[in-house]
Amino acid sequence: MKTCIQFFVLSLLFCSQLFAQEAGRLRGKLLDTSGAAVAYANVAVLHASDNRLATGAVSNDSGEFSISSPAAGTYLLRITAIGFADYTSAPFEVSGPGFSKNFGSLGLKEDVETLQEVTVQALRPTITQEADRMVVSVEGTALAAGSTAYEVLAKSPGVYIDQDGNVQLNGKAGVTIMLDGRLTYLSAKELRNMLEGMSAENIKNIEIITNPSSKYDAEGSSGILNINLKKNDQRGMNGSLYAGYSYNRLNSYSAGGTINYKAGKWNTFLTLDAAQRVRGREGIFFREFAGPQETVYFHQDAREEVIRKAPSLRFGSDYSLNDRHSLGFMANIALQDASFDFRTDTEIGPAPQQPLLRIDARNLTASRYSNYTTNLHYQGRLDTVGTTLTADLDYVRITDKTSASFFNLYDTLASSRPVTRDFLLSENPSGYDIYAAKADFTRPLPQGRRLELGAKVSRVISDNDLRFYFHNTETPLPDPNRTNHFIYKENIFAAYANFSSKLGSRITLQAGLRAEQTLSEGKSLTTGQVTDRSYLNLFPSLFVQQKVSEQYQLNWNYSRRIQRPNYEQLNPFIFYLDPFTWAQGNPYLRPQYTHAISLTQSIKQQYTLVLEYQLTKDFIAEVPSQYVETSTTVFNRSNVDDSQNLSMTAIAPVKFHKKWDSNNTLVVARQEFSSVLDGQLVRNKQLFYMLQSNHTVMLPLGLRLEVNAGYQGPVVWGLYRIEKQHWVNLGLKKSFWEDKLDLSLTANDILKGQRVVGGANIGENVNQFNQYFFNRSIGINLRYRFSKGEQFDARRRNTTLEELNRAGG
Repeated sequence: MKTCIQFFVLSLLFCSQLFAQEAGRLRGKLLDTSGAAVAYANVAVLHASDNRLATGAVSNDSGEFSISSPAAGTYLLRITAIGFADYTSAPFEVSGPGFSKNFGSLGLKEDVETLQEVTVQALRPTITQEADRMVVSVEGTALAAGSTAYEVLAKSPGVYIDQDGNVQLNGKAGVTIMLDGRLTYLSAKELRNMLEGMSAENIKNIEIITNPSSKYDAEGSSGILNINLKKNDQRGMNGSLYAGYSYNRLNSYSAGGTINYKAGKWNTFLTLDAAQRVRGREGIFFREFAGPQETVYFHQDAREEVIRKAPSLRFGSDYSLNDRHSLGFMANIALQDASFDFRTDTEIGPAPQQPLLRIDARNLTASRYSNYTTNLHYQGRLDTVGTTLTADLDYVRITDKTSASFFNLYDTLASSRPVTRDFLLSENPSGYDIYAAKADFTRPLPQGRRLELGAKVSRVISDNDLRFYFHNTETPLPDPNRTNHFIYKENIFAAYANFSSKLGSRITLQAGLRAEQTLSEGKSLTTGQVTDRSYLNLFPSLFVQQKVSEQYQLNWNYSRRIQRPNYEQLNPFIFYLDPFTWAQGNPYLRPQYTHAISLTQSIKQQYTLVLEYQLTKDFIAEVPSQYVETSTTVFNRSNVDDSQNLSMTAIAPVKFHKKWDSNNTLVVARQEFSSVLDGQLVRNKQLFYMLQSNHTVMLPLGLRLEVNAGYQGPVVWGLYRIEKQHWVNLGLKKSFWEDKLDLSLTANDILKGQRVVGGANIGENVNQFNQYFFNRSIGINLRYRFSKGEQFDARRRNTTLEELNRAGG
């Protein structure tokens, strides 16, 4: 630990000295006539004498641009953007490489005609670093074509998802997933099911927020991954149609379309998607059960095939009451019809390769899932100085009707070879009702200060009815040990305040405090067991931004966060996997709390170095318990004391050529988990590292090549250790018919390096696995765009739900 801290301090001092000197930059911000940012406009620096291109860039999501100063001379600044008239500045002199000029805010006038002027053949960046978040562009990228939301999320910088769907960010567990600003409240398993049923064709970008302010729900001990869906940005009518096919030893199909219409005061959209997603898995599991007299060895080969048919519909409309106030409505219907075929061959004996018992098992599961989400939204500008009020009302209804059949064949492998059969059935209907209301108020104050106030209330009702039966006779017999009807109710009342102010010309301070009161009740109608909880927590946050120079900026952040157990983890009864493996919930799980401190250094507005320390109390982890008498393994969730993570993240964009851009991310983290099991202190430590590189290359004939490659060292999570992985994903895109038709080819995990190998060894008991999830695939996708209208600035509308992340939709 001491060595790591010394290393971080030295790196900070080194960067401070190296980049404190200023280098020349040309800066500015592009705005339309309404004051909204103009993103992804071409900004060209031309020689004033002959209009030759000297250098250039593309404005970011905030409309800002920053260009290295060219050699000494006289230049013009020319800006072009679709839907806007060209802008040309007055000539200006550059005295040398150290020259800097800030053009301030430049207003662009709307123009529906396409003007033929000089443009910069610059590549839109796929990854951009903003003050408080990293933004990964998905829209229009070849690698996203035909993919699911789960697949593009797993390719994001610093993100690791294990075999159970648990997400880590920069080596830290406890990440919360948001969808259009709402937190989804799903278990890891249900979250993966939802994201695998969502097409990446409808995603605009993914925001990676490692230290959220008090304005956000406190849920998510290691930060937030926010998936933003596409928004309409044109007047008139426009839309797109897409279709795709992929093969990973199994066949998957997808198709869908979006239509948008804006006229007068109305802005309406409709999106339809349908897909058949197929996922396969093959794995080997090995366990040793150490008993007082003998050791039992367990070897299992497993194969799984999942077919998920997932139609969905999303509809919404905004209505402008006047120039300052608007109302909006959004509805989303997502359906899934899934089938799971899970087969295992298990051998158990007193020594490896010496089995005395063989079990052939097959688990056939059918699931019918539905998610109905509705949102009402108000947005108002209360005065001319920027005072705003927004409000959201949300309701979500989730149902999941799952039934399973378990066929088990036991062979003693003795000379007489007696064979016995076991036939089990289960039915597991579940439902969630989620209600939420939220309001946010922002008031600019004199001297660059700002006050933010907000409140939120949510209510969740979860109903899980698990029924298990023996079917060895003609009439199924209930199994009382694995049957349970569990109802969970949770109310959260929250309020926050944020205050920001400038301290001089170089320092900005933001301080916030969030309070959340949680009331919960878990009740088993089968046993009558009731678990009540009531706790009030305060979550402070502090952000200090220091502009050391034009080329070097520091951001100091602190926040306290919470991770509540999801509803499935609190259900105390048994979830059957196979005759020797099952999972069991824990109604006494406590929330885990995290203190997070980070220092972000922005260098030349291009390079980023982030140093972070995180301490988590009562970390929630999966603990495998092995029983030699029955050769069974039970997976429980427990609070396993403390978790510490010290990390460094370096982000460096590199431009190899004017048509070849790359963005590179290096994460180095020291992970440590500690727990007391069976009276013994167990520590799990690891130096984690991940290198990820994303490349975009413009090839001849208008081809666009995208490469996503990465290498990840061993990682620990709770009591588990996962070995190294590597991956290479390719995407090739070609546009036709004046960029209206896109053809994309994809190849994922071409080296088959994303194999999940690891285990958890506790004492003399061994639990190891080696799995591959059929990540290697090829695909072909078509997208056709149509439009009749002009560009405009769309309002951003998000629902507010955190509760979905822990429920099931």
